[in-house]
Amino acid sequence: MENLDRIVETFEFFEDWEDRYRYLEELGERLPPFPEALKTDEHLVHGCVSRVWVVAEPESGSLPLVLRFRGDSDTPIIKGILAILLAVYDGTTPDEALARDPDELFRRLGIYDHLSPNRHVGVYAMVEKFRNLARAYRQAA
Repeated sequence: MENLDRIVETFEFFEDWEDRYRYLEELGERLPPFPEALKTDEHLVHGCVSRVWVVAEPESGSLPLVLRFRGDSDTPIIKGILAILLAVYDGTTPDEALARDPDELFRRLGIYDHLSPNRHVGVYAMVEKFRNLARAYRQAA
């Protein structure tokens, strides 16, 4: 998975949105394979036009508890946006995940300006899925 600083640096390097869209698609293509068995309603992000799945698992032996997030989407651009969100949230504690707010990052990158209103709502739905998973692990701890 790509480092968030590198993603931002590369994204800002491109001035043309066609190049940025291609880069988002590349980010999505670089995500590790997501098992078909995890593409269930439980892991589905509700509120997205695209089909998006997100799971969180505790990192083995981590104290404090560190979450490892994985995901997939059936749409290349959204899968790229998911890759950015995974870079934001993966490897965080539940409290750190809940404190993260990718809105400023997406505004800075201009992503919100280039998404349809439905896709914008979908991004919020993905963020809420990450937060709900973090909340569930925080309550279980």
